[in-house]
Amino acid sequence: MIRSTVNTLRVYRSPLDPKKGRLVAGNLSIPCAIGRGGIRRGKREGDGVTPAGRFPLLQAFYRGDRMVRPRSGLPLSRIGPQDGWSDDPRDRRYNQPVPIPCATSHERMWRDDGLYDIVVDIGWNRGPVIRGHGSAIFLHVARPGFPPTEGCVAVEPRMIGRLLERIGPRTTLVIVG
Repeated sequence: MIRSTVNTLRVYRSPLDPKKGRLVAGNLSIPCAIGRGGIRRGKREGDGVTPAGRFPLLQAFYRGDRMVRPRSGLPLSRIGPQDGWSDDPRDRRYNQPVPIPCATSHERMWRDDGLYDIVVDIGWNRGPVIRGHGSAIFLHVARPGFPPTEGCVAVEPRMIGRLLERIGPRTTLVIVG
């Protein structure tokens, strides 16, 4: 059973560490990692910034070889070794899924470190896509100790499943800058 959908998730920067924050989903408040460049508007490819703003949550991906299909109101797709995400501003598929092998620069979705065991696609730079304004901005699993990300929002592995149960196609993510 999927819990009632939370309409808004909010991410707040920590006043003590600009690379860490809190994600709030209804009555659930959890620590998260954010980009090494902190939170701000005006994101660019490779700057390590988590973009500030209000974004739709478009879909989720999961590693079916490591877990059962999670429950969520979002559309879910199983990740395979052939899945990538273009991060090359010169690629016509920039900031979109791409098949691997891929001749242009891309992010591997099938990772050994477990960070993308569950990934939620944050609708950053998606309509229209502006080349060079950042790609592959996700909500995903955090490394132990919450070191900064390359611009994503990351939470503990056990919490991402709880979040998935609470979000749906009408949920928005507000990243406060």
